Amino acid sequence: MKRGRGLGAPTFSNFSSRRSHIQSLPEMSQLKIREMPKEERPREKLLAHGPDVLTEPELIAILLRTGLRGANVVEVARDLLDQYKSLTGLSRCSVKELRKIKGIGPAKALELVAAFNLGKRLAREKLSQQKLDSPGLIYELLGREMRMLRNESLRVVLLDTRYRLIRIEAISSGSVNESIAHPRDVFRPALIYPAYAVIVVHNHPSGDASPSQADHSLTRRLAEAAELLQIRLLDHIIIGAPADGSAGYFSFREAGVL
Repeated sequence: MKRGRGLGAPTFSNFSSRRSHIQSLPEMSQLKIREMPKEERPREKLLAHGPDVLTEPELIAILLRTGLRGANVVEVARDLLDQYKSLTGLSRCSVKELRKIKGIGPAKALELVAAFNLGKRLAREKLSQQKLDSPGLIYELLGREMRMLRNESLRVVLLDTRYRLIRIEAISSGSVNESIAHPRDVFRPALIYPAYAVIVVHNHPSGDASPSQADHSLTRRLAEAAELLQIRLLDHIIIGAPADGSAGYFSFREAGVL
């Protein structure tokens, strides 16, 4: 007995017409922003619901404004984050580096760098009126910014008699593994902008905040110079990256060295 296909059995012509229909539909990845549903467009989404509901690619897309042929601006933003692994990685890029990326011209590169630096300054502004006498607060002040640096950099935080921020001075920038600094360079800003106390901060680009022998040696020399100059060396802090069981920094004061 022959077995029939039945009323619902697919035929070759059904498969062919369905495949043709799918191919004729525009893929979401190829849609321009103006072709997307209104509620999915980054600008309209932010206006309707606020910035907290937007993804990181969508927020970056608002800064970039336009995409590329075959890729809308949200995809360009997502590719940027994929390429640099995170916002932190992307924020480390200079204008020159960003301009090398397809679809990122000088205007977009400048806007991205400006936006990231405004974020850094906002974080610093919130702490500028507080009493900065703990390594946790200094890490909050400079940690995010200095974790982004590819090379070692040493900075000095100048404080008044109430341990309020006077200013932050960049002292030196070295190689990937070493920042060279002399006590006279560290304390010069404290004499120019008369500071009661200083906190010396440098980063380890590797993310490991453990002090090296050179770090211990520098701390001893700084302590000796501070005593001669009658300027209080409140701490020397090494910035690393947070990890399981690690705060992301090392404080010579907390370790009992200062």
